[in-house]
Amino acid sequence: MAQDREIVIQAKNLGIAFSNNVQNDDYKSHAINIFKKGKKEKKINNKTFWPIRNINFTAYNGEVLGIVGSNGSGKTTLCKLLSGIMKPDEGELEINGKVSALFSLGMGFNRSLSGRENVLLNGLMMGMEKDKILKMVDEIHQFSGLGEFFEQPMKKYSSGMRARLGFSVASHLDPEILILDESLNTGDRAFAKKASTRIKELVGKAKLVIIVTHSHKFAKKSCDRLIWLEKGEIREIGDPETVLEHYEATIPKGERKPRRKLKLKNIDSQKKDRVIIDAQNVSINFRFGRKDHWALKDISFKINEGEVIGIIGHNGAGKSTLCKVLTKILKPDEGELAIRGKTTALLNYGTGFNAHLSGRDNILLNGMLLGIPKDVVQQNILKIAEFAELENVLDQSIKRYSSGMRARLGFSIAATLQPDIFIIDEALSTGDVSFQQKASEKIQDMMEEAKAVIIVSHSMSFVEKVCTRAIWLENGRLKKDGPSAEVVEAYRSNSSVQQDKFNK
Repeated sequence: MAQDREIVIQAKNLGIAFSNNVQNDDYKSHAINIFKKGKKEKKINNKTFWPIRNINFTAYNGEVLGIVGSNGSGKTTLCKLLSGIMKPDEGELEINGKVSALFSLGMGFNRSLSGRENVLLNGLMMGMEKDKILKMVDEIHQFSGLGEFFEQPMKKYSSGMRARLGFSVASHLDPEILILDESLNTGDRAFAKKASTRIKELVGKAKLVIIVTHSHKFAKKSCDRLIWLEKGEIREIGDPETVLEHYEATIPKGERKPRRKLKLKNIDSQKKDRVIIDAQNVSINFRFGRKDHWALKDISFKINEGEVIGIIGHNGAGKSTLCKVLTKILKPDEGELAIRGKTTALLNYGTGFNAHLSGRDNILLNGMLLGIPKDVVQQNILKIAEFAELENVLDQSIKRYSSGMRARLGFSIAATLQPDIFIIDEALSTGDVSFQQKASEKIQDMMEEAKAVIIVSHSMSFVEKVCTRAIWLENGRLKKDGPSAEVVEAYRSNSSVQQDKFNK
């Protein structure tokens, strides 16, 4: 019985308050407050927003406790309270053990520092002792599989490489209470299996595991109990099947529309022969000291109007670098690239947000970074906020937003564009089931308006179903280019061989 089990976490009437007054909530004020003596009393007024309140639950030794709920329901805030990043403004929280959190991997990384230097920085931020980190740094390097990139500035890393390094650091902790966020993204198939094995080892050592998830299938399979959060309060705690049945009943059925067959707009036979991207021997060189590293080398391909192209390959293959070249963030060091049309990318959106500005100010900032004219962004601020379902927190500081809320806002900004060439990175994460459906429909509308679509993905089944053609990159080189089914089959065969070598 539960009463006979060791209590690991006891939360009683837990709550935390955020001020809606952005001007009084800037980083300078916080920096000054750190040096003030004594405990500062937080002023609670009618402008205060409670992301969570009246939270009561008990977690026991040996269980896997899941947390579900829509975006903005308070999941991230609760995890920050449990991990000690935030302190409650009311209620009591008793924790019997050391908490380690595997969420927002790599968010504390410094882009100007090398991977090695960031291992030390990130480890210290997670509470590891410096001597322990230094002893484990070579093991972390080997586990990450980053090779020579480990000694290079992280601004040269792809998003998958950053996530792998973040996971490699965090997974070398020795946790008693482990918090996992499903948003951790370790990228390619081989490393994903390696990470999954590592997580199972961590779970086996921990007293308690808390998992934040939007995957109902995963929750049913992996969790002993579920906490359903909604609007900052616990709606239900109990058996996963029962809780999810009640939660799913609250999701509007009207938003679940059948998937439409993709058709690009106004593409006739003559237009299909029109080349809109022509890459000839495109190369990007990241110089490592005296050594050249070609992130891309002699990449040549043409994309005609009306094509849907899948870009596949392992982490570090050059996919992100290619996208940056196509969106003109990077210029080729060698070769020529001709692009006939406006290119827009839905990749890593939200990374340009300023945590100390409000959602409204960040819409303007991020929109302009994506190339939207200032007057167009200003005219669409409320429309963007409504699509993101964040109009009620539009004037709050972005640092108060959960990762799902940031992703929704970033997606909604980018979704106002009408591009000629549309690039989609599978890293986009829009969170809960209801908004995922909404975002999926919006993406399809944008795809149908575009002249061509380029999709970066680790999902081979998705590439086979959606893409007319696939380009496989490996170590910065073009490995294979052709019909999607043919390229995917070759990639899968190669991945199986690599996995067999890894298992040996």
